[in-house]
Formats: sequence, structure tokens, C-alpha cells
Amino acid sequence: MSSDSLFLIMTQLLSELKDGHVNLATPFDYGRYWRWKSDFPRGYDTELIEDYLGDDYRIAGAMLYTRLQKNGHLADSIGYIRLSSFASGLSDGNINAALSRLVDCRALILDIRGNGGGQVTTSDLLARHFINKGRLIGYMSHKTGPGHNDFSPKHPLHLKPLERGLKWLRPVVLLVDRGVYSAANDFTLRMKGLPFVTVMGTQTGGGAGLPMSSELPNGWGVRFSSSRTFDASGADIEFGIQPDKELQFSQEKSRLGYDTMIEGAVIYLRDRFENFKRTRRWEK
Repeated sequence: MSSDSLFLIMTQLLSELKDGHVNLATPFDYGRYWRWKSDFPRGYDTELIEDYLGDDYRIAGAMLYTRLQKNGHLADSIGYIRLSSFASGLSDGNINAALSRLVDCRALILDIRGNGGGQVTTSDLLARHFINKGRLIGYMSHKTGPGHNDFSPKHPLHLKPLERGLKWLRPVVLLVDRGVYSAANDFTLRMKGLPFVTVMGTQTGGGAGLPMSSELPNGWGVRFSSSRTFDASGADIEFGIQPDKELQFSQEKSRLGYDTMIEGAVIYLRDRFENFKRTRRWEK
């Protein structure tokens, strides 16, 4: 059997796991599984997002940020942060700088659509700026043996509050889609359920297992997930996290200059502020 044929067979076998963290690495190709997002419509348009950012947006590490102005939204007083990857650099200094320059805004839209992940530590770093006390976010269980159910007992995962730095304890809409994976899925887990945070969009792509790598006898490399992650209720999030409120991206509206997910988030925030005026309580 040729190397190419062996690679094809092994890649097909590994694809049965339906895991984007499973890869086969060879000198001539890299086996991967993309159907966690390719089977679903894309939830954003890059050029349209650039229109919402405008020409004068600021850059803080991996974050692009501005006060929303497009389509008459300046009066809504909503900050907008676009974070397309957790693989690029992001520090507490970057986050503090961005949030301090949006401090005059009454709410924030944090857009991570299409964010395929990166560093889990960055996910934790950012999420800590949106809480004022620690909370249980879920559980993790590690593979301990060759058996199908050989996993360690679940151990709790906690999000700890920021000790020093700027905290944003105002309303936030987190925009997600099927392209949100790995560390970005982890960030969604950390944010969902926070008092002032509403996750909007479509189900995330998942990818909750921590990847590890090994070398095969023929010298090829294989990467695979070595753990399972659960939310605080005990639900497995390997195949994604459901939003608090579903929003769909419309290609038709996008051609007219409207991102239906950003616009939906603005409408939602307007409605919640009107409700707050009446009840003096913030209700999602």
C-alpha cells in the first residue's frame, strides 16, 4: 500500500470521530476534519464587519474596537469589539485599554463569530474582566485508559475574578456562530450565564477537548482530544453550546449593508434598556 493510500484510509477512519482537534500529520499532507463548520452556513461577512468598524477603529492586541455608528447607531451608545482569534496576542493591558476607551458606552457587543480558537489561557484572561466574583463554569474529565469510558472523575472548573484591572459589569451581547471552536467555545462557556451577558447567534462549533499529540511507528504524527468538558449543569459541550437567544445571519440583508446579527443585538439591548427603565431590574 502506498503512503498516499494509507494516509487516505487513516484520515477517513479518524473523521468518524467528528472532531476538529483530530489530525494526522505527514511530510506530504495534513489530515483534518472541517465538517463541524463546513456543513453549516457562515454566520458573518468579513467586509460587512469592516463596514461596522469604520475607518477609525482602534486596535488593542487581537481586538478591533469602536463605538457603533453604522446605520445610525451612534445614539445607541454601544461599544463593539471584534475578536476573530485567540491565537494572536492579547494581554490584560490590551483589554484594559479597550474597555477604558469604551467606558462612555452603556453596553457592549463582543463579536467572536468565526473565531476558531487558540490559547485557552487567553479565553480565561478575557472572561475575568466580566465578573466581580468567582463562579463555577463547568467540569472536566481526562482520559485515563484505552476503554471507551475510561475517564477520570469530573473535576470542577472555576472562573476567578480579576484582582487588578478594569471590569466591565454592564450589559454585554456575545455574538457566536458555528465557526466558534476550541478556545472560543471555552470562552463562550465562561461567559454564558453571567448576570449581564447574553449569548446570541447560533450554536457554536464545539471542540471542548484538550488536544495532545503522539508519534506513530512510521514517524507520522497524530493529534487527538484527551479530555471532555461539561457545562455547570453537566451537559457535554464537545459539539457546541446553544446561545441564549438565536439569531441568523442573512446574506440577503448583508448585501443591503445590514448584519442581521449585529442589528439583532442592538435591538435586543434597546429593548432591555427600555424594560430596565420601567422595572429598575436588568432582565435578559
